[in-house]
Amino acid sequence: MFVEKRKAGKKTKYYLVHSYRENSKVQKIRRYLGADLSSKKLEELKQVAQKIILHQIEKLSTKVFDFSLSKKQIEQLNKYDEKITIHHIDKKDWQKFKEEFVYNTNAIEGSRVLQEEVHDILLKKNVSEPDEIETKGVAKAVEYIRATKEDFSLSLIKKLHELCFRGSKDFAGKIREVEVVIKNSSGDVVHSGVPASHLDLALKDMISWYNSNRMKFKPLFLAGVIHNQFEYIHPFQDGNGRVGRLLLNFILIKNKYPPLNILLQDRQKYYKTLQEYSKRQDMKTTLEFLIEQYNKTFNGDHKKQ
Repeated sequence: MFVEKRKAGKKTKYYLVHSYRENSKVQKIRRYLGADLSSKKLEELKQVAQKIILHQIEKLSTKVFDFSLSKKQIEQLNKYDEKITIHHIDKKDWQKFKEEFVYNTNAIEGSRVLQEEVHDILLKKNVSEPDEIETKGVAKAVEYIRATKEDFSLSLIKKLHELCFRGSKDFAGKIREVEVVIKNSSGDVVHSGVPASHLDLALKDMISWYNSNRMKFKPLFLAGVIHNQFEYIHPFQDGNGRVGRLLLNFILIKNKYPPLNILLQDRQKYYKTLQEYSKRQDMKTTLEFLIEQYNKTFNGDHKKQ
């Protein structure tokens, strides 16, 4: 934020200004402080205005799905669905998918469970190590999204988190009341979750958008945008990545599409798609990535690399 001075006749007017980028355009929030102010008075008014502007910024952070797409743009985004093949999934395929998904989605988040260990862990009646608890938990969540008749809702989101982390995290199934940030390997903050005080509104907006637009967009776009927006909101203290990837597949399955697996080996590409969405609401990068993951999930392309 900075103080802007403007001459108005013999007077000097002062404004506190905050600049931010929205849809590739620079926008400004400007707050009038007063005219011909002393340094002391200017500083006092600046502190008050700063709090007001920060409150406005918080409100802006909950403004979701601000898409202004033409009919032609919607048609272009929907065409991405034509690049995938709808595979029939039998019982054996589902078991294979479940084990591969469980391994990859947990490994992306740092699980030490090896891929060849997943099958045996899922057969165990009791486990005590957090990584093993979460292996069984994510598997239960996969079975849940496959079988449930539930619609996309806040209760579904909480249910998936609880299934994944019951027994390993004391906040399983609970929306966070603290602020969270995402850091890269260098320790730099790359994203801040929606402020805790606005999570309820942000989640309701996301669900409302889905219900209003599910007939307009094809399943691949719907699944991708809900996944990306969920990660942008980051409603849980931890475990958002796994729940987000489950939601991605929930929407695909709900719309009679096969699920897909995001591979550990493509983690950096995956993170790039999230950053492109967070910065520019760019969905093309996500759609191209999801098509690539579909090919690897069902054609075994990842085994050729």
